[in-house]
Amino acid sequence: MKVKIEMTGGLEILFKNQKNHTYEFKDRDTMPLRELVVWMRDTQIQERPELFVEDSTVRPGILVLINDADWELDGGIEYIVEDGDTLSFISTLHGG
Repeated sequence: MKVKIEMTGGLEILFKNQKNHTYEFKDRDTMPLRELVVWMRDTQIQERPELFVEDSTVRPGILVLINDADWELDGGIEYIVEDGDTLSFISTLHGG
């Protein structure tokens, strides 16, 4: 399974200053989004994971799109990620 991840709105800073990522899981056909988010927190973020994840889900203030549609239309954190999906994480939290 191969998925594309897009980070914007400042989240890219947590992910090695890269906006676009492709992750491949050769032993999986699908994966619960909750599991993918926890995997990203545990393996891809260098510091301050609490800015991305809170209680095993994406923290409030981060919009999540699954294939360009609001994740709430597809079950939110319970969505089953499939091969070829594109997930976008957009921070709406800004300093000021």
